[in-house]
Amino acid sequence: MKQNETLLNTLLDNNGKLLLTDEEIGDDHIATSVDTPMRADAFELSEEEKIAQIEYHFRQIMETLGLDLTDDSLKGTPKRVAKMYVKEIFSGLDPKNKPSIALFENKYQYNEMLVEKNISFYSNCEHHFVPIFGKAHVAYIAEGKVVGLSKLNRIVQYYAKRPQVQERLTVQIARDLQEILGTENVAVMIDAKHLCVASRGVKDDTSSTVTSYYGGKFQEESVRQEFLKYIGI
Repeated sequence: MKQNETLLNTLLDNNGKLLLTDEEIGDDHIATSVDTPMRADAFELSEEEKIAQIEYHFRQIMETLGLDLTDDSLKGTPKRVAKMYVKEIFSGLDPKNKPSIALFENKYQYNEMLVEKNISFYSNCEHHFVPIFGKAHVAYIAEGKVVGLSKLNRIVQYYAKRPQVQERLTVQIARDLQEILGTENVAVMIDAKHLCVASRGVKDDTSSTVTSYYGGKFQEESVRQEFLKYIGI
């Protein structure tokens, strides 16, 4: 692992199996890998087939809770939730939804830090399926090609739109940008609130979680401090 990367709390045996029980994991930020855990057959079903299955199962959940799905307000909820899961808040699970990134010649010969700060995002905690939301700050120092500013936002949104752990989200954004830009000089910081902390469990709605990734030149103290100054930390 590169120096100064966000450390993931990886608790696996030699066969890659998680060592802790669901109860032991509790509210902790435990991620089993940098990659989002996906089954090999994840994309064998079409979107419409996935929506139909989720609609059926979410209906069972609502009925188990004792809700009356003949009520006008509730009867369409299973379908609405299913469509929202597949087409919106978890659309980042499907690689076909990854934004197309065009690179441009650095005609201005701009070799200083570029920072896109306060990128709003909404994600969901993979442990409780409740929202994570906050701001992402992304920076890079070009070594050749540059990328359109809006693409930085779109990359953040793509990785946020899946069940997530904030540490993993931070690293996924950074590593993808490093690959796209062909440089290690990438920094990512995320400051977010977790409703699994705020609305349940400990019920602390004042705290937030900060994670960071510093690659290449951002591992130098002076460069890192410049980045932090720009984002107001």
